[in-house]
Amino acid sequence: MNHTKWLTAIRACLFYSVRDEPERPIIHQFALLHLKFPCTITAFMAKQYQLQRNIVKSDVELRIDYRGELNDQQYAAVTSPKGPALVIAGAGAGKTRTLTYRVAYLLEQGIPADRILLLTFTNKAAREMMERVGDLLGNEAYVVWGGTFHSIGARMLRRHADCIGFKQDFTIMDREDATDLMSACVGEAKIDIKATRFPKAKVLADIFSLVANKQCKMETLLERQFPYFAHLTEQMEMVMKLYQKRKRSNNMMDFDDLLVLWLDMLRQNESVLEQYQRQFQFVLVDEYQDTNRIQSDLVDLMGARHQNVMVVGDDSQSIYSWRGAHFANIFEFPKRYKDATVHKIETNYRSTPQILSFANAVIGSNDQQFEKQLEPARPTGAEPMVVVTNDAHEQAMFVAQKALELRDEGIELNEMAILYRSHFHAMELQMELTSRNIPFSITSGIRFFEQAHVKDVAAYIKLLVNPGDELSFKRIIKIMPGIGIKSAEKLWQYFQSGLLNAQGNQVPANSDSQENDPNWTPRLSLIPGLTACTTNVPKKSKDAFEQFHATIEQMEDPGIRKSVPLMIRHVLDAGYEDYLKEEYANYRNRLEDLEQLAAYAQQFETPESFLTQLALETDMTPNNQQDTTTDEERIKLSTIHQAKGLEFKVVFVIMLCEGLFPSERSTENQDTEEEERRLFYVAATRAMDELYLCYPLMRFAQRGAGDFMQTPSRFISELPDNVFEELRVQ
Repeated sequence: MNHTKWLTAIRACLFYSVRDEPERPIIHQFALLHLKFPCTITAFMAKQYQLQRNIVKSDVELRIDYRGELNDQQYAAVTSPKGPALVIAGAGAGKTRTLTYRVAYLLEQGIPADRILLLTFTNKAAREMMERVGDLLGNEAYVVWGGTFHSIGARMLRRHADCIGFKQDFTIMDREDATDLMSACVGEAKIDIKATRFPKAKVLADIFSLVANKQCKMETLLERQFPYFAHLTEQMEMVMKLYQKRKRSNNMMDFDDLLVLWLDMLRQNESVLEQYQRQFQFVLVDEYQDTNRIQSDLVDLMGARHQNVMVVGDDSQSIYSWRGAHFANIFEFPKRYKDATVHKIETNYRSTPQILSFANAVIGSNDQQFEKQLEPARPTGAEPMVVVTNDAHEQAMFVAQKALELRDEGIELNEMAILYRSHFHAMELQMELTSRNIPFSITSGIRFFEQAHVKDVAAYIKLLVNPGDELSFKRIIKIMPGIGIKSAEKLWQYFQSGLLNAQGNQVPANSDSQENDPNWTPRLSLIPGLTACTTNVPKKSKDAFEQFHATIEQMEDPGIRKSVPLMIRHVLDAGYEDYLKEEYANYRNRLEDLEQLAAYAQQFETPESFLTQLALETDMTPNNQQDTTTDEERIKLSTIHQAKGLEFKVVFVIMLCEGLFPSERSTENQDTEEEERRLFYVAATRAMDELYLCYPLMRFAQRGAGDFMQTPSRFISELPDNVFEELRVQ
């Protein structure tokens, strides 16, 4: 804005003041002008005078005894002078404590609270840090700009929404709203979902989010992570453009926009960028190893003027690349900030020396890392134990029995955790804990056998065993397009009517095995019932229902009907696998669950015995109730990803077999293999006192090929023998 235009704007503001609100002071009208033209008013160039606000004083009287409350490494980081700094804080080394005291130290040096920007990944983390600083110094900490990247982004966007073509009252959509809008965009694009097997809106939401957070092209992402959708690149790009257009026209943003548009706003509006670069003299970032490209760029922009950027994290705990985290951010920080000071905090207060020796040996095999050696602050303890069992069932028996023994020794179940790479790894374990009435909770909140995809496939088997199973019938057909509650109820009536009419004329579908099977029970064919439904199926559902009809007919073959693994495989091949692709972004994980379910089912002679076991697992009242209570003592089951940041006296890590952990896909290149090893490192460092690492020697094949020998994970076999003891279960 040139001087003439700027003066014209002021005259307009003054005219407004005299005409409409003569009682309002002129200076207030100038403030109103700034609000009306936030992106332009600051562009007026005047002589500038720089206040020296960011001088760290050495002679102030400090209220906190930093020397007494911090170790030498923490103290060096907390009192670090001006300039960029990277703090590598190992597991259990007091990362949060260091960052908290850094905020307190800056405040004690006279840095105004509103000149400090603290960026975290959870509101809980930001709140806890501010509360701790408040306990140390008083309420001045609460005016620090602290929060998650997304909350800070929303705050700035509210102030300057007009700079990017939005109104300040824009709506932030939740996941459900975003999914609904995406569905509308798919309709607007006139994409024949049925013909193209186009992904559902919630899968599109995950894909669009990854495109945004990874800052990559749609084509690239689909080729790498969703190859089965690669042929739909053009259509998906069209939907994404419509989605972006609709959001803007409706003055709405989704969660990812809070980062993307924040970054766009800063890059496109020099005056806004300069305002915040001047304001924030110190930028602090927690869990920096988990930042994506956008977040890293935002940190660099915010700290560009003063260069007082301190990032805290642990490269050895970078385990979220699958959701957009960019490992190179922390690894390359010293390259981007040439004058950066690197602080290493290596004193671990969590684990015994033996567990730390094990963890150090684990991560030592990675090439891409900051060299560090965790040192224990605790006295000696038990050696980590590598436990070899014959099979997964025996592994589950060992964990359950050992947990009870430890409980008898005085360690509560709440202080134990069982960790695994993938959810299906805990399948046998959940069964065993249930049978022994050992209370447990699952971090995800959903037991393996209660997951939607497991229940979907089980519904086919239930219906074949019991044609009167209304719930299973309705569950299957409601998966089909165009069938809701009312349609499902009508079709159920037709189905029952068809079965009833044919009842007197039916020969049991398994009559040929009557003589050879002492436990033989008649199983009537479902085909008459399905045939009765055919003419009443909604038009949108006809193809899917015909496929269902054909699948049931095939599954009624005696050679298939008596084998649960074959039945599961038939359901997958008949279209359910395609349904998983459309319905879930983590399709591969869910497919793996079902393949392992088929392998697990080989131990059951009949579908009835398999279903009975499932019912015992899912219908145990005591365990169902315990998931909703917080005061009952119970052992925790969790994926390693979800256990990050937690600690337990005793940790069991199960299914440490090659091909399972690390997974087969993760060994395709060095980067993914090293991330898997970092995941194993995270698992090991959750343990405070005792660590048990379990692997079974035998495993059922996924496709009914019998069982085969397993080898221990390379993460174990590559370790020296002196960092663990081996235990063979008899």
